[in-house]
Amino acid sequence: MLKMFPKTHITIAATATVVVTAAILMSPSADVEANRMSYSLDLEQGSASEIISKTPQQEPTESVGQTITAATDPMDSPPEASNLVETEPKPSMEWQTFSIKPGDTLSSLFKKAGFNDGIMLSVIHGKGEADKLQRLYAGETIRFATDGEGELVAIELQRSLLESLEIVKQEGSFEGQTKLREPVSKPAFASGTIEGSLYLAAREAGLDDRLTMELAGIFGWDIDFVYDVRKGDQFEVVYEELYLDGEKFSTGRILSARFINRGEENIALLYTDSNGDTDYYTPEGKSMRKAFLRTPISARVSSPFNLQRRHPVLDVVRPHEGTDYAAPPGTPIKAAGNGRVQFAGWKGGYGRTVVLKHGDNITTLYAHMSKIGKNMKNGVRVKQGDTLGYVGSSGMVTGPHLHYEFRVNGSPRNSRTVKLPDAQPIPAAEMARFKKFTEQQVAQFEAFRSNYQHLALASED
Repeated sequence: MLKMFPKTHITIAATATVVVTAAILMSPSADVEANRMSYSLDLEQGSASEIISKTPQQEPTESVGQTITAATDPMDSPPEASNLVETEPKPSMEWQTFSIKPGDTLSSLFKKAGFNDGIMLSVIHGKGEADKLQRLYAGETIRFATDGEGELVAIELQRSLLESLEIVKQEGSFEGQTKLREPVSKPAFASGTIEGSLYLAAREAGLDDRLTMELAGIFGWDIDFVYDVRKGDQFEVVYEELYLDGEKFSTGRILSARFINRGEENIALLYTDSNGDTDYYTPEGKSMRKAFLRTPISARVSSPFNLQRRHPVLDVVRPHEGTDYAAPPGTPIKAAGNGRVQFAGWKGGYGRTVVLKHGDNITTLYAHMSKIGKNMKNGVRVKQGDTLGYVGSSGMVTGPHLHYEFRVNGSPRNSRTVKLPDAQPIPAAEMARFKKFTEQQVAQFEAFRSNYQHLALASED
């Protein structure tokens, strides 16, 4: 039989036998093969990049067969290094995307994607944060991924540009994880002069509504933006612009601001102390915040403090020991300062009323509520800004409004003009750190102002 084959064929066959035997003996186990590492070389650039090769465990002989073919064909040129690495292609996934609308439920969304409630339950009962999928809000986006066989393998709930919930099927069960993206923050500058209102001037300067409200909130302890603002008042603001992938998508905090009201300059600087607490302060370290809000509700004054006012219902001269704010029924009423509930309930002509005690000598009263807030009971502690109740028309009134009183040692004071105590300033132990930080802020602010003025002069030329 050997005479029927040329010697060259016999040699090739013998060589192949040796190679096969060597390959079998030297071949690593499936576990080792699955984690083999190699490097993709770029000889011209002198660089190497690591590649992880994964070979299916169920097909070891096919890999050996490919190696034999490459080694025993004398006509083939030596293979390149990158061709020796076999990678397992990732299974392709098909995605379905749905925009969540009012009235949508998790069950209805799963059905739209072609999955029943049983699969939905297996997802939300999965590991990690998978159960957070149950909290859906209109405007969010949800995506379902299936493999080649139509089986659900992943879900992504996009809550915002910065936050998403990713759920992946691994080893037969689903596991969820919240992913947060950090935007890049860059400082920006805006300047404006008020001709009609702060809102219009801020919009013309390029500030969005949120930043305008924040600006008013920073200086609102000292300036009543309904009654104190005058034509010619000026503001300058350094704030954050937020970027993702090089694209601006939103604005962040106000870093520093200057407001000139009736010729008086007010400056606020954002500072985070060594305990991690953040607030706005003057350059001298005084808090922009007061111990009390000037007004517990954002609304127009319908009846001012007047100790000689004629009562609108009784038609007799009776002191009006508070300030009335007209607002739609249901408008939240905030606590003007930290304190304790001294009274909560029905109080004669005041109707539904809450009275707070602040320290030893100050009380505030909030009357004519449609509903008193939850947990507002005698003795309960409240913080500044907590919701005490909601605007209504209970008691002896002609229409819905808040009646607000501010008393010192039991005597009524005009809440709109009384001198409010300051909140705690920067402590002495923190002052050196504060000064070092705020000097940099002031320098940044002045640099922005100078550049803005140069650009303004250049545009006039």
